[in-house]
Amino acid sequence: MENSAVETMQPGIWTHLGPAPVMARPHRHDDVELNLVVSGRLDYLFGGAPVSVSAGQIALFWAATPHHLTPAGTETLGGWVHLPLGTALGWSLPAQDLATLLRPRPVIVDAATVSGDAGARFASWHAELLEADAAIALLEVQALVRRLLRAGRAAPEAPDGGAHPGRARAAVEMARFIAAHFREPIAPADVARAAHLNPTYAMTLFRRSVGTTIGTYLSRCRVAEAQRLLISTTMTTADVAHASGFSSQSAFYEQFTRLCGRAPGGYRQAVRAGAPG
Repeated sequence: MENSAVETMQPGIWTHLGPAPVMARPHRHDDVELNLVVSGRLDYLFGGAPVSVSAGQIALFWAATPHHLTPAGTETLGGWVHLPLGTALGWSLPAQDLATLLRPRPVIVDAATVSGDAGARFASWHAELLEADAAIALLEVQALVRRLLRAGRAAPEAPDGGAHPGRARAAVEMARFIAAHFREPIAPADVARAAHLNPTYAMTLFRRSVGTTIGTYLSRCRVAEAQRLLISTTMTTADVAHASGFSSQSAFYEQFTRLCGRAPGGYRQAVRAGAPG
């Protein structure tokens, strides 16, 4: 899979029910993605490797790995949920579960083993996750993600594709530090220091493991928090910028617009009007 053919999508809360979305080419986005297959089958090229999700199964993965949904021959119906990775990193997941979540392959589990009525849950989240009061839905999604990761611990390990365990652990440590401190005035050097690494080496390691730079990852966590505050509160954009960790209004507007495709005020209006975020 050539990197030039991969489309980078913007992270954010997104849900879909019904036929499988059409993907003209591979894409990647800094979200945790959940796929429930109700009928039919999802066939992915995931990082170039074929992956299938059958009816009655749920797939969980970090969508930063390039993936491409290919035609399965029959209509597939299901449910999809995206949540920014920064949201999941704020859940204080155990290190083992974080490593499972960040690995470049999905966790695929029979839905009946982790949820009594997964279809009903996805349907309710489709209605609730973009509402101002989405707290209950987010807690339910977190609970399902935790169950899926717990089930993933017991699943046979697929070939790791050459990933180095020590590098993955260091990347997780840095990602956790960013999730805990992105609201503070931290810089890439602070992130490297938290993992007891030389800054230059840390930045190289992080980019190879996670697929983006420390600075971009930090910005995405801050923008994800800003998205949440814009949707769920009446805070002014100036207050949202400060609460999300941005050092200035200009930096907030520049990075938010670059990652979300519209200015903060326009994003808030569009989401409340029901337009795609």
